Amino acid sequence: MRRLWLLFAQTITVALALWFIVTTLKPEWANKGFSGNQSLRMASTVTMQEVPANSVASQSSYRNAAKRAMPSVVNIYTSKEAKQTNNPLLNDPFLKRFFGDQQNQQAEKQVSLGSGVILSPEGYILTNNHVVEAAEEIDIVLADGRKSIAKVIGTDPETDLAVIKIDLPDLPAITLGHPEQASVGDVVLAVGNPFGVGQTVTMGIISALGRNHLDINTFENFIQTDAAINPGNSGGALVDVNGNLLGINTAIYSRSGGSLGIGFAIPVTTIKTVMESIIKNGQVVRGWIGVEPQDITPELAESFGIKQKSGAIIAGVIRGGPADKAGIKPGDILLAIEGKPVADTTEMLNLIAQLPPNQKAKIAVLRNTAESTFEVFIGKRPVLKREE
Repeated sequence: MRRLWLLFAQTITVALALWFIVTTLKPEWANKGFSGNQSLRMASTVTMQEVPANSVASQSSYRNAAKRAMPSVVNIYTSKEAKQTNNPLLNDPFLKRFFGDQQNQQAEKQVSLGSGVILSPEGYILTNNHVVEAAEEIDIVLADGRKSIAKVIGTDPETDLAVIKIDLPDLPAITLGHPEQASVGDVVLAVGNPFGVGQTVTMGIISALGRNHLDINTFENFIQTDAAINPGNSGGALVDVNGNLLGINTAIYSRSGGSLGIGFAIPVTTIKTVMESIIKNGQVVRGWIGVEPQDITPELAESFGIKQKSGAIIAGVIRGGPADKAGIKPGDILLAIEGKPVADTTEMLNLIAQLPPNQKAKIAVLRNTAESTFEVFIGKRPVLKREE
């Protein structure tokens, strides 16, 4: 019995030694025939959980909104010839001998970038005026990789908007949303080409509505958002959680040049008016009465000896302009335009701009504590020319 037990122990020892050698030198032999249990053996080493591949996306995902909006947002690359300075020293024969004829060499191109949004299948793209102004060539790159050269249809510097056009088939136009139904706290996505890295989507909320008095544009009614907006995002889309366009990203508040969580977008309500006017007339036609307004402040009210705390005071009147011909004078306080009250200069400019030229409008003013109404023949607002 003892001999049998010793023989059994020796057999087990030899078998284990052989198994160790095989698993060390030829592990595939040991695993042959046990492939069905391999995953179980590996899983028992490290416990991990994996979601099924066909699982439904989380309700907090905005992938559908991004997927819907991204094809309509394009990258814009503009270029212009760099200015050359004609230095008289460059004509010196001695310098030409070593440096060549610098004046005859081709000037380098200055390249800048931005974004745009396809608003029409006909190829109309909306972007910021500062993206395309002074550009000699505008190159468009679509999200699907197609490229095209765009031409400028018209610009509106006073809202910093521009309409450009490309000729390509099957263009994915974005769907317009309703910013008038938006509220502070709503989630929004910003789509654009920041720093030229490529199309990027960032997420935030609407921080404020109707922002003005920022001295960014002449006519201001911004949507403020904390979605990251950086250089290159200008002209890109601000969309809701369904991928509908709420505004065009146009400016940021920044001390470093990067996003600090304060960005501004021009709402669709302004975009539609400007775009339709540019396509129809080549420019935006606005009403004008020829006055220089100023907000009423407590200090100003005290100096003029008036009790009025709201409205816009006429600081100056252009001689021969519509207001001058109607009898409006400096010192008058604008109270209402066509029955709509005037709270400040911003509202006054917006109300007058909406009036059609070559028609009369009733404007109520306060003069020497007495209210008067004047009929003003509305003129056409002169086109703003930016200084270069």
